[in-house]
Amino acid sequence: MERIRFTPRADWIARIESQGLTYHSLGLPPGAEADGLWWDESAAYAFTADEIDRLEAATNTLHQLCLQAVAAVVATPRLMDRFGLSPAYRAYVIDSWWRGDPALYGRFDLAYNPDREELAEPKMLEYNADTPTTLIESAVVQWFWLRDVLPDADQFNSIHERLIARWREIGRNLPSDAPVHLSSYADYEEELRTVEYLVDTARQAGLNAVHLPITQVGWDKDKTRFVDERRRPLALWFKLYPWEWLAAERFGAHLPIAGMTGAALTVVEPPWKMLLSHKAILTVLWDLFPGHPNLLPAGLTAEAVGPDWIAKPTQAREGANIRLVRGGRQVAQTAGGYGQGPVVYQRAVDLARDDGRHVVLGAWVVGEGAAGLCVREDAGPIITGASRFLPHYFR
Repeated sequence: MERIRFTPRADWIARIESQGLTYHSLGLPPGAEADGLWWDESAAYAFTADEIDRLEAATNTLHQLCLQAVAAVVATPRLMDRFGLSPAYRAYVIDSWWRGDPALYGRFDLAYNPDREELAEPKMLEYNADTPTTLIESAVVQWFWLRDVLPDADQFNSIHERLIARWREIGRNLPSDAPVHLSSYADYEEELRTVEYLVDTARQAGLNAVHLPITQVGWDKDKTRFVDERRRPLALWFKLYPWEWLAAERFGAHLPIAGMTGAALTVVEPPWKMLLSHKAILTVLWDLFPGHPNLLPAGLTAEAVGPDWIAKPTQAREGANIRLVRGGRQVAQTAGGYGQGPVVYQRAVDLARDDGRHVVLGAWVVGEGAAGLCVREDAGPIITGASRFLPHYFR
């Protein structure tokens, strides 16, 4: 796992924008690290085939552990209590699990550094199981970078093909003309482009996929079902919008009702993913599988994990409101809008490489298996929404 410098392609901006990555810059001023870029192809991470095999195996293992953890939570009220669900959503999640509602994709964040003994095995930091982004960069843009720059190399990346195959599985029982609705906010560029890409993959799978701005989703109270702007019922609905936000809104109160009626709505990601996207799942995993080589100690108190810990709000996103403590001293903290909620504690590991860059790997799951890899790095010890994305390859 080496960081190799490259010369950016002369026309890289035009190339990646044509591939859907129009949000490649963070809007930072010139002179900032990487000139404020989100996509950074001035370097790439080179892996060996053995390292890729290890990451793929760890991802598959972690996904199966997470499914076992969900099964334990829905069967154990004291574990379910950790997730703070309302009675209606508690029942909704449990029913969704027992129905086997299908999932599309997710992304593990992993700490891995084969040069450090404590990270010789990939360690799960969290599971972005509900609304993961960096999808276009991972599935499309870094693949075309590889074809342009290193055509004789390979990449851990079957995300695009796996998404198409998974859409076929999810939509196989739908009437051929039934619309499949995919929603996001229309004015948030990264989410909009991500959903546009997912619409394309669903269409390639033969589905009648359409983008429906989430503000245009309606509730027909007479027929107790959700409808689009043309009053067509929603049968299969993908929403790039967090479950916990939906559950807190008046709109979201109708979802458990729709799930129990004859006009049942299948939501992707399914309600049971609320458990995996909630960081209390880290504590459940450690309770169920203590000492597992791909897990880090996690608990509801700092004392449960040792003197070096990281405190994470249970429903924060993009590295917001994180506290990193080593030996009783706080060494880093991030801001954000999640500072008032409960937190979980996880054993802190050092993400720094010899060159001082801190790296987190994103390991993608599509359907039931590992599908690809992405790399994020930062000068600081906490990876956030402003950390850079670099391509990867292996030989």
